[in-house]
Amino acid sequence: MKKTIVCLLVTLLTSQLHAQQTLTSGGKLKPEQAIMDVRHYTIALNVDFDKKSIDGYTIIDVIMAQPTKVLLFDLLDSLNVKQVLVNNKKEPFEYKNNLIRINLYDELPAGKASVKVIYGGKPHVARRPPFEDGFIWSRDSTGHPWIAITAEGTGGKSYFPCKDHPSDEPNEGVDMLITVPNDLVVAGPGLLQKVTKHGATATYHWKTNYTINNYSIIFNAGDYTVVSRPYTTVNGNTVPIQFYVLKEHADKAEHHLDVFVKTIHEQEKYFGEYPWVKEKIGIVETPYLGMEHQTMNGYGNKFHYTKVGGEDYDDLMHHEFGHEWWGNKVTAKDWADYWVHEGICTYGDVLYVREFEGQRAYVDMFKNQVFAGIQNKIPVVMGKDIDEEAAYNNDIYPKGAFFMHTLCYIMGDSLFFPALKKFVTSPQYTYDNLVTSDDVEQFFSNESGRNLKPLFDLYLRTINKLEIHIKQMPNNRYLVQLQNMNIPLPMDITTDAGTKRLTIDSKGIFVDSKTLPVIDADTYYIKKITIE
Repeated sequence: MKKTIVCLLVTLLTSQLHAQQTLTSGGKLKPEQAIMDVRHYTIALNVDFDKKSIDGYTIIDVIMAQPTKVLLFDLLDSLNVKQVLVNNKKEPFEYKNNLIRINLYDELPAGKASVKVIYGGKPHVARRPPFEDGFIWSRDSTGHPWIAITAEGTGGKSYFPCKDHPSDEPNEGVDMLITVPNDLVVAGPGLLQKVTKHGATATYHWKTNYTINNYSIIFNAGDYTVVSRPYTTVNGNTVPIQFYVLKEHADKAEHHLDVFVKTIHEQEKYFGEYPWVKEKIGIVETPYLGMEHQTMNGYGNKFHYTKVGGEDYDDLMHHEFGHEWWGNKVTAKDWADYWVHEGICTYGDVLYVREFEGQRAYVDMFKNQVFAGIQNKIPVVMGKDIDEEAAYNNDIYPKGAFFMHTLCYIMGDSLFFPALKKFVTSPQYTYDNLVTSDDVEQFFSNESGRNLKPLFDLYLRTINKLEIHIKQMPNNRYLVQLQNMNIPLPMDITTDAGTKRLTIDSKGIFVDSKTLPVIDADTYYIKKITIE
């Protein structure tokens, strides 16, 4: 079978590139920011392609949990902060070490406040997007300017002042007013409110009312045309699909949307209705490979398709779109739990194979391709209060996906798949309510009716493998037992009489066979087998 998960292959080749990023997001929450709840951002910027600069302001609406004399926001030092106003009053500030520290004249009471930062300059340039973040100042093949931003690793602070921590998203959304030369089109999150022309420039006003992670608060600008069609969701709602495609590639757009619609249908089958039905399903052509951005996913795979079930399939687009559920709708409150985004999203990529090539192809993909990508050098979850740079390692993709595959095997399809959909559609774990690995474990433990914490700990918090011991006994009998797991697990055991799914535990079970039993031949577990 041809490759169908480009993200896995790319990750294997590029994780070291990502590790070169020196700017990162998250980590331990600063005390000055822990008392702050960001409610809304307004970002208004003039973009000068020739000077590779931006100029304008950001308004941050917050609710303070307690009075304070200090406000703290993140913004990379490459820019110039001109003025800060808090509730329309100028305030003194320091701008260094990628932080704006506002030392208020008077104590700010608890409750609502509005902070306006006026700034400009040359934002950080991405050297290897999307693996190193920043602005991309490019041109398409016709010579038109082509502007893009990636920010997952660095965070929104690469170009706008913000509280750069995954635990806080603007609950009331974002307004973006981006001014560019009038021969360019701006693509952004949410819905386009209006385009205002003024001489040689045009201002695009994009607005989302949904909560949104700050690395999705980006825009793209280029010589775009919009190819669109309506889409009816699994729940019967009509949502526009909008593809902001370079005019030079407009002839490829309709077929690409045909491919895309299959991806949407399949993701909705397993994960429920598309999460942003009040806005749009959006993709935008980018000068980099691709990135998940809420309602406007970056796409730079250059219309390279593989075949799944005999039909065209775009693995990159499928993966990035899967983040609309895993990463955007379900969001980890700490980068330490990054696998929830990438691992479950990658698991969803293999579900496409299951859907269109069948169960055997799905099992073989995990056995041969996904399993081969697991390095198992460091744990997937390494504590708490981890920044994005420390949390990002290759195994959050394949090992995270493989763990879901193991859970599916243990619980069985009839229990696992409804549980997976229940999690991603539950208000308790979505939109404003961010999650941890513990939340995932407790949910699946409850749904399975058994304590799965030992399995979560083994797979996610260690690099240990499930240890299975086989001891040969007299009269063609074997004792098969678990050695480092204190809960019973189902296991496929192949003997001279065939394959049976049996339950084994630390006490072990006896198996009769004239040949050495083969344990877990289809590789549902990451395991180590010892034979005595």
